[in-house]
Amino acid sequence: MDYDYNALLNRLWENIPEKLKSGERFEMPQADVWVEGNVTYIRNFNEIASKLDREPKYILQYLSKELAAPGLLEPNRAVISRRLRKNIIDDKILAYAKEYVICHQCGRPDTKITSLEDQKIVKCTACGGWWPLRRIK
Repeated sequence: MDYDYNALLNRLWENIPEKLKSGERFEMPQADVWVEGNVTYIRNFNEIASKLDREPKYILQYLSKELAAPGLLEPNRAVISRRLRKNIIDDKILAYAKEYVICHQCGRPDTKITSLEDQKIVKCTACGGWWPLRRIK
């Protein structure tokens, strides 16, 4: 049989759902913030950690350092001992994702933290790229 490659490719493209055609499947999670006095609660913190595919304690450690405020993990939320606006928290979560989750080479969120010769690295499962894991100071 003689197949026309472009005709087959066009037929395949027409049958793909619109949602998959955009190429974007990762949506940056938005924080559900509640402020009471001088304490800020992130009510969907576990959901954010799940979407970023990272341990909640490491994300909270990063936020605590960046926001210069102590943080505490509770069963379904994070508590930061400082009055903060939602946009500040969202900006810091985005900064965390850019450094520790999104691949620096291909821009995909398909990364895992692993070791290479006793050094922690972030490795992309999509393109194979990797970079040293920057310590949270």
